[in-house]
Amino acid sequence: MVSERDKRPEGYNLKDEEGRLKDISTITSLQVPVLKPTDLMVEVRPRRVFANGHTYHVNSISVNSDGETYLSADDLRINMWHLGITDRSFNIVDIKPANMEDLTEVITAAEFHPHHCHLFVYSSSKGTLRLCDMRASALCDKHTKLFEEPEDPGNRSFFSEIISSVSDVKFSHSGRYLLTRDYLTAKVWDINMDKGPVETFQVHEYLRSKLCSLYENDCIFDKFECVWNSSDSVIMTGAYNSFFRMFDRETGRGVTLEAWRESSKPRAVLRTRRVYTGGKRRRGDVGVDSLDFTKKILHMAWHPSENIIAIAATNNLYIFQDRVNPETQAQ
Repeated sequence: MVSERDKRPEGYNLKDEEGRLKDISTITSLQVPVLKPTDLMVEVRPRRVFANGHTYHVNSISVNSDGETYLSADDLRINMWHLGITDRSFNIVDIKPANMEDLTEVITAAEFHPHHCHLFVYSSSKGTLRLCDMRASALCDKHTKLFEEPEDPGNRSFFSEIISSVSDVKFSHSGRYLLTRDYLTAKVWDINMDKGPVETFQVHEYLRSKLCSLYENDCIFDKFECVWNSSDSVIMTGAYNSFFRMFDRETGRGVTLEAWRESSKPRAVLRTRRVYTGGKRRRGDVGVDSLDFTKKILHMAWHPSENIIAIAATNNLYIFQDRVNPETQAQ
């Protein structure tokens, strides 16, 4: 629970000013606590703590459409919880081998279907997606469908497996499509077609020649998220240099936008940017060698019904709204 507080109580009977319990034998009179003004503080208190579910780092949480359960996923297991039971969960996926030396992949993300409470999908570090149906088996180690793009042997390199790892997977609002993000691309999959993605969008293909240096500075392991707009017609994902990308699915066109302090001013219009990779250089273009890889946009969200987006850029949170009328511009 998140709350704001601009007053604090003073004059406790059983505690001193530092919050320590007083010796009851020293209390000779009672006083009425009073509220005194203080600086505005934002307080966060957990309403419930769900414990004893995971051994490894939790990478995903997804609430089920039934409104009663949710799943949590770590590198090797996916558990299902009831919102009212905090001390135990039910394991629905377990890919931990008997011998950890035999481990070949880990779970990277998981999400429930938006309408069917028995379906969920999870992605792996091998670039695969597995759609699971809890009606078929209590333990969903055997998937219902496997989505995987065949690898081109001619393009295989040392970095192939790393950059093919899926860092995020999201169901479309309709439930018909899956959106995934790997290091260089965003892909849309039709859940009725498991032979390959139906759409592929190049997020920053110009980094393919920089994979060696990105491996050395660990950026190649960055986990970028991806999101749908409310009508499933546009997708969005992050990049470096405080850039984020939007792609129109109908036209296939993409635009690069920048989240920076100037664009957070009221009625400021977001600037489109372009990374220079060759050919005619336009004013304002950013060279590949000038990109700041410490300014990365990994996390983002799109309002479920309106054109409002939230962008997390380093230690800043930006909220932008689409232009509604001439007096209300993107801000």
